[in-house]
Amino acid sequence: MGRFGLSLTLGAAVLAALLLLSVLYGTTDVPVGEVFIAIASGLGFSAAEPEPMHRIIFDLRLPRALFAALIGAGLGLVGAVLQTTTRNDLADPFLFGLSSGAAAGAVLVITVTGDVLGIWTLPLAAFCGGLVASGIVLALVQALQTSAPEKLILAGLAVSFLFAAVTNYLIFSGDNRAAHSVIFWMLGGLGLARWETLPLVAAGLGLILAYAIWRSRWLDALLAGDITAASLGVPVKSLRFRMFLAAALSTAAFVSVAGVIGFVGLMVPHIARGLAGPLHRRLLPMAALAGAILLTGSDILSRLLLAPQELPVGIVTTSVGSAFVFLLLLGTRKHGR
Repeated sequence: MGRFGLSLTLGAAVLAALLLLSVLYGTTDVPVGEVFIAIASGLGFSAAEPEPMHRIIFDLRLPRALFAALIGAGLGLVGAVLQTTTRNDLADPFLFGLSSGAAAGAVLVITVTGDVLGIWTLPLAAFCGGLVASGIVLALVQALQTSAPEKLILAGLAVSFLFAAVTNYLIFSGDNRAAHSVIFWMLGGLGLARWETLPLVAAGLGLILAYAIWRSRWLDALLAGDITAASLGVPVKSLRFRMFLAAALSTAAFVSVAGVIGFVGLMVPHIARGLAGPLHRRLLPMAALAGAILLTGSDILSRLLLAPQELPVGIVTTSVGSAFVFLLLLGTRKHGR
């Protein structure tokens, strides 16, 4: 078994252990056997009436663990794709205004409209906000008649600042009693993890994974530069546009249920390249696995640090991410780059 296969095997084992730990840990710890009984009861394999603890495990803890793995995997994939298409090692899903647009939509619901559509109100508002932000970025790029990655980054930053201003206005002009909910959502959290919204997250992950693997050879060609990729028959401009659109749709789905979880998409591609190399057939599955491990572990840590109070998971990922960027910059300086 080569290094790549060994890394995947060990990573899968670590992820399975973290998922189990995530389900076991809570305000009340439960034995391992109770977890499997609760899952059997929730799936209808047990005729006995489920106990309250079994409902907590199946309806709250298990979907939360799955959300952490799926969203972490998705953010890792989006980060890997964006870093390749923009040729920027510090690109991540939240550099292009996607999170700011989603945050504005969610804050609008929390401070102004309320849950007019029930449990789906907040996810739908955040998803629509992310789509509006990505649409503005793509419209700006189209108006400039260029596919240059630096133009894409600048357009994303401009849109990000615009929606950040809208979000701050809504916070200050809305109901002050909702400030805590707004702050927690903007810092990222998995408190909205429910079975009902799991298909939205799964669809976001499936979209970016399927499209990136389908175009993995074109992404490999982009590593050599636009001119070389074009000479190999890659439609660089349309590829960059479509890949960004897929990344935007996926990120909007993730942010709509988990809020703004930063730095996962920035760190994970670097870790994955060290284990799988730069070619995307191996890079993409490794990025998905590393992202799932990172966010699942961060979610567990967010529940441990201030127990029984829950810390927004975005604080944990941002803290780890800032240290990672420092190490990355020191490493590039050491190698004279």
